[in-house]
Amino acid sequence: MMDITAFYQNASHLVMGAFATFCAILLWSRTRDMAWTFVIIGAIVAYANIVLTTLRAFGILGEDILYRGIPVVSIALADLPPLFSGIGFLVAASRRRHP
Repeated sequence: MMDITAFYQNASHLVMGAFATFCAILLWSRTRDMAWTFVIIGAIVAYANIVLTTLRAFGILGEDILYRGIPVVSIALADLPPLFSGIGFLVAASRRRHP
């Protein structure tokens, strides 16, 4: 059973994640820059992780899919956002700027 503090933490995490994802999708519709696209995908996948974690906390979803004892979905949703953001930063940093 979830206490009220955990409920408010999950609810605020969902709301703030939804706000960040909405802003990311809004930016995505206005830019075609490859670096920003990777950062935006990272934000969207991070929100998917928030939703999955919340659904598990509320008992709506059960345990993760295991492959040889490894929770692949949880690991992927936790590791993909920083990976996509890092790729986006590398793409942005690799551009040549002429003074």
